[in-house]
Amino acid sequence: MTDTHLAIKDLIIDCVDAERVAAFWAELLGRPVAARTGPYVWLTRGPGPGVGFQQVAAPTPGKNRVHFDVAAADPASARRRIEALGGRHLREYAAGGFLVMADPEGNEFCVIPPGPFEVDDDDGRADYLGTAGSPASA
Repeated sequence: MTDTHLAIKDLIIDCVDAERVAAFWAELLGRPVAARTGPYVWLTRGPGPGVGFQQVAAPTPGKNRVHFDVAAADPASARRRIEALGGRHLREYAAGGFLVMADPEGNEFCVIPPGPFEVDDDDGRADYLGTAGSPASA
């Protein structure tokens, strides 16, 4: 019998300035820009799906419906690095206990520990940042 399951091959991020956003993610993930084809900028393939950035005419309004979770052993250090690269911390999500950041165009992503961490069964609140809801360096 033929396997009919699908696999995620690539993740594509729509952005007004594909070069700028690709440069941010290339530095953050350690995956340099590998190619440019039409409206797309592609990062070097690594483990997991490929990552590409599609130039679009206008920003996407509203909250992301899909977001990345990136793993970092030290979320506070990762936050400082992300901010130095042009990203920003989204404080409005602090009550959930996750470190939520945005890339230079506002695409949201979470910085999480690489291993397991507790998430409340009732409200989905995480605990890896401590009681303040953000890394100690916040």
